[in-house]
Amino acid sequence: MLLIVFTACSPSKKISRAQQSFLQDAAIKNAHAGVCIYDVSANRYIYNYQGDHYFMPASNTKLFSCYAALKHLNDSIIGLRYYETPDSLYILPAGDPTLLYMDFTNNPVLNFLKANNKPVSVADTYWKEDRWGEGWSWDDYRYYYMAERSPMPVYGNVAHTTFTYDSLTQQVHFSQTPDVAGGVSYNVNPKLKRPEVVRMLNSDSFNIDYPLQNINWTDEIPFITNGIHSTIKIIGNNKWAINNNLPTSYANYKKLYSQPLDSMLKPMMYRSDNFYAEQSLLMVSNELLGYMNDADIIDTLLKTDYKDLPQKPSWVDGSGLSHFNLFTPEDFVMLLVKMKDEFGLERIHNILPKGNTGTLEGLYVNIGDNIFGKTGTIYGVVALSGYLNCKSGRLVIFSVLINNHAGRAQSVRKAIERMLVNVWEKY
Repeated sequence: MLLIVFTACSPSKKISRAQQSFLQDAAIKNAHAGVCIYDVSANRYIYNYQGDHYFMPASNTKLFSCYAALKHLNDSIIGLRYYETPDSLYILPAGDPTLLYMDFTNNPVLNFLKANNKPVSVADTYWKEDRWGEGWSWDDYRYYYMAERSPMPVYGNVAHTTFTYDSLTQQVHFSQTPDVAGGVSYNVNPKLKRPEVVRMLNSDSFNIDYPLQNINWTDEIPFITNGIHSTIKIIGNNKWAINNNLPTSYANYKKLYSQPLDSMLKPMMYRSDNFYAEQSLLMVSNELLGYMNDADIIDTLLKTDYKDLPQKPSWVDGSGLSHFNLFTPEDFVMLLVKMKDEFGLERIHNILPKGNTGTLEGLYVNIGDNIFGKTGTIYGVVALSGYLNCKSGRLVIFSVLINNHAGRAQSVRKAIERMLVNVWEKY
């Protein structure tokens, strides 16, 4: 009798009942759900619902890119490789996304290039990728979260745009940093409350519809990179030229480091920065394969670092923008176990957003640092995978993937929050 009572009241039983309530939540019940909760010290799942099923993970994909970066990019990012002679400078881009990006005021690569007065030869033969990833929504090209990928990005491959309309002079002021506008056309639309800016698909020309009123407006709009060409145009000072006959062996080149790796990975995970994630995977490709290509580096990683995943994922990009990505909750749990074991919980805790911070702002307020993980959101998808230090002192690793919900993403997030807070309190 005592054994029966104890079993009925065990933490695992309570968690199981709570999960059934979660799956019947109005925000979840008509969607597809996968939930895994893993007790680290006990080395077992305390709950596993469809953990071996495939789901679109959205930005949870960044966890796989983050692990690869931690494993293969060392402690500092290689800004570029260079070879110098008395009269020339030769550069091999390394995919570094930090050059003149908003997170960094110190730019060692820029300082190095400014100090150089020699002609610069730069190779783009190491770039074997497209500006956009496979399965990306093509009509998002004009939004900041889908900045183009390139071998040597500058300003995050995004133009910081300012629009001002002065009703006294009836003049429109439009400026960009960097200035890449190929032409701007203006149209008055009194019905608008704010300007609407549309960049043309294959040019840096803009159509701007604006209201007749005083307004100051800023935005971030991706510009066309054309491989290395945009960087040459923006910072080359007419001294740069593409030269694809440069030596192909890295042994002849010195490494110039730009930023500490974690100083990029933290904002990448806190704000779910797609650009950082894409370039991180390409940098890993450059270091392991000697060129930048998503498909080849993903194939390599799946055969090496990720060969022991419970289920082989369909993985196609670094950020999770692609609708072709498919992972299982069990894959994410194993990945998070690997991250903890190989890099230490303290380092991972610093990189991932905690309760009420980053993409978890407004959520898990009362738990705070006891939860840290990665969110994921695209239309019909909400995901959260991470670590939870329970009230009892137990550490659990969890992955919750919700697909095909038709309601508000915030309602799904709140349902996940209620479920995980229950785990924190009762397990």
